[in-house]
Amino acid sequence: MILKDKYKGIIYIIISSISFGTMNMFIHMSGDLPSMQKSFFRNIIALIFALFFIFKNKVPLKIKSGNLKYMILRATFGTIAIWCNFYAVDHLVLADASMLQKMSPFCVVVFSYLVLKEKISFIQLLSIIIAFIGSMFVVKPTFVNMDLIPSLIGFMGGVMAGAAYTCIRAMGTRGENGTLIVCFFSAFSSLVVLPFFIIGYHPMSLNQLFLLVLGGVFATIGQVTITAAYTYAPASEISIYDYSQILYSAIIGYIIFNQVSDIYSWIGYCIICTMAIVMFLYNNRKT
Repeated sequence: MILKDKYKGIIYIIISSISFGTMNMFIHMSGDLPSMQKSFFRNIIALIFALFFIFKNKVPLKIKSGNLKYMILRATFGTIAIWCNFYAVDHLVLADASMLQKMSPFCVVVFSYLVLKEKISFIQLLSIIIAFIGSMFVVKPTFVNMDLIPSLIGFMGGVMAGAAYTCIRAMGTRGENGTLIVCFFSAFSSLVVLPFFIIGYHPMSLNQLFLLVLGGVFATIGQVTITAAYTYAPASEISIYDYSQILYSAIIGYIIFNQVSDIYSWIGYCIICTMAIVMFLYNNRKT
C-alpha cells in the first residue's frame, strides 16, 4: 500500500509539473499584457475553484490559532513569486524561467533553518551553494546581458516561492486545511493585484482572454495535484520528479516558440538538477 501511494504521488507531481509548464505556455502566448493583469486572472480562477471545494466539502472558514501570520506571509510571498514568474516567462526562454523558479526547494531548506529553526546539514548547505552557482549560469550576470533583469526577477520569484512553501510547511505542522490555505492565498492575491489590474488595464482580445483563462485553469490543476502529491508521499521521496517541468518547458519552448537555451543555461540546468538529485538521495537516506 505504501509503495502504491508513492506511485500515486509521483504521478500527481508529474501532472502538476506539466500543468504549471502548460500554464507558463498560455501566459506567454497571451502576449504583451501587464504581468499584474495576467496574475489577476490566474488568482481569481484559482479562488473560484478553491471556494467550490470549500463549500462542497463543508470546510470551516476558520484559521487555526497561531496560523494567521503564516497565512499572510504565505500569501504575500506567493503573490510576489507569481508576479516574478510571469514577468520572467514573458521575457525569457521558457526553460530558463522554469529553472529559476525551481530554485525554491533549495530556498525552503534555508528559510526552514532561519524561520523554523530546522537543522541544515553540510550536504544540504553544499548543495544549496553549488545550486546557486548553477543558477548564475542561467542568469548570466553581465552588464551586456539584455536578459539580466528578467533573470534576476525570475530568480527572486524562486526565492519568494521558497519562503511561501516554508510558511505552508509551518501551517501543515499545525494541522491547517490545505484548501483553506489555497483559498486565502488566492483571495489575498486577487485583492492585492486588483488595483494594479484596474489602473494598468490593457485591452484584450477574446483570444487573449481565453488564453489567460486556460492559464488560470492549468495553474489550479497544478496547485491541486501538487497538494495531492505530497499527501500521498513525503517530499523527500518525490520532489525530484517536479524537475520534469524543465524538460517539458524546453520541449514546448522549442516546438511552439522556437526557443533554444544557450550552452551556459544548459550547464546551469545540469548543475541545479544534479544538486536536486543529491538532495533527493540524501533526504531519502536520512529518512
